Amino acid sequence: MDEPTLSEETEALAASPPSGDRARDQRVILANTGQNVLGLAIGASATFAAQVIMTNRLGDQGFGIVTLTTQFAFIAAAATRFGMDVANVRLVAILVGRGQAARSRGLVRRAVAIATVVSIPFAIAALVLSPWLASTFSAQPGAAEPAFRAAAVTVPVCALAFTFMGATRGLKIMRFTLYSQWIAQPIGWIVFTLAMWAAFSSTAWVASAAFGVSWALALGIAWFGWEKEQGRLPEAAPGEGIAEERTGALVRFGALRAPATLFSQLIFWTDFFVLSILWSGQGPRGAAVTGVYGAVLRAGQSLFLFLTSVSLTFSPFVADLHHRGERDRLDALYKQVTRWTLAATIPVLLVLAILPGPVLRIFGADFVRGEDALRILIVGMIVPVMVGTVGFILIMAGRTGWDLLVYMSAFALDVGIALLLAGPNALGIKGAAIAQACTLTFSAVVRLLLVRRFLDIWPFDGGFVRLLPATLAGGIAMALTHAILPAEKWFLDLVASFAVGSLVYVVVLFAIGLPPNERAALVAMARKVLGRRSTTAG
Repeated sequence: MDEPTLSEETEALAASPPSGDRARDQRVILANTGQNVLGLAIGASATFAAQVIMTNRLGDQGFGIVTLTTQFAFIAAAATRFGMDVANVRLVAILVGRGQAARSRGLVRRAVAIATVVSIPFAIAALVLSPWLASTFSAQPGAAEPAFRAAAVTVPVCALAFTFMGATRGLKIMRFTLYSQWIAQPIGWIVFTLAMWAAFSSTAWVASAAFGVSWALALGIAWFGWEKEQGRLPEAAPGEGIAEERTGALVRFGALRAPATLFSQLIFWTDFFVLSILWSGQGPRGAAVTGVYGAVLRAGQSLFLFLTSVSLTFSPFVADLHHRGERDRLDALYKQVTRWTLAATIPVLLVLAILPGPVLRIFGADFVRGEDALRILIVGMIVPVMVGTVGFILIMAGRTGWDLLVYMSAFALDVGIALLLAGPNALGIKGAAIAQACTLTFSAVVRLLLVRRFLDIWPFDGGFVRLLPATLAGGIAMALTHAILPAEKWFLDLVASFAVGSLVYVVVLFAIGLPPNERAALVAMARKVLGRRSTTAG
């Protein structure tokens, strides 16, 4: 009989009750993370391509409007899904671990109803208030108003897409999140934008409307994924289930989680919104500054590629293991996945630190002036990567109130520093970057201490020191390549420097940066994959 594929093995492991075998957890996490990293890489590349297309067609001013309105829609959707995506992840995982997977059908129906009831009225209100939103946040309100209207319509569509994706992730199945959020939505945004520009006009509001259409596609895929997987669940649900799955408990959970989710998205963009308000009276100059900082944020957030992937994959394991009291197993997995995440992120950190100008040059020549702000930004952005998925751990452990408190404090810190430093008479985008760096550092460190306090787990061990030689070697190789290549060949410089530095980093990491057991496991996995390919080819 043919050996099962990696995705089939993952499905089988995810659908069966946990056995207590740590090695099995690692295999599922690695398999799901591998799928998710692939999807995130595709999604990040497509999103980046969409932004490059828009910056070259719309310029920095138009790109600022697109960034402003699409992030408004995304953040509003995060709040108005009312925490039902996270509730689905956590509670579906717990019900499956208790052998009561069939009860998740009713849970997901209730979660979808709650997200619908909250998100649609908000969308209507935002639609009515679009003139005010445009005049408040944009230096070009005439162009921004129709873009805000398009963003308002996107809110419930995006909220429901995330709610359905959370349900399948609770089953420890990642591929529908991959298909909908990381492939269909960003690629769809490019396709729909180009098609709608050809049909209507090459304007910012059309690009924002295409963003909404792409999320409608993602919603369809996410809904189909849940319908397909819930059809495989048992018909009967033994026992009484858990109290948290009832409607009242979901509403109480959402009352804490919704503002926490709102702030969780806002802390990545609050300084951007403050900057846009402070520069809204500066006309085209203010719109250009907003667009440049939007590109800086987009470039810096590439550091979260692997952290996001691991967070989505690891969260149902946290809910399950914490619910069953298996602290030691959870602690060991936390240490391992955090180190893996940091190791995978280091090449991205190096290229942003050593070549910020060429990275931003991809958006257009005008965006290079944000390179100092990008260097400032990544100092704070690497801290959440170093401490791991602490926010999701708190949420999956039921500490949503503490999570909300940290987010509220971080939001206030971001607003305060941005108001002080990001204005036209202060540091501008450098000040906004300082605000973001301080905010992310504060938020990550406080959550780390709360995880230590409530769960008694810690991400750091001696394995982290092993990453230093590879980081140093990769950084030196990247810097030397950058110094040798001519500055006018900026794209060649970027690609070659990143490739050489990453290659050196990976070689040194494999040679001395991995514990012997992990190195042996990687070799065995590579042989297994190559063996499958040769068998298939034969």
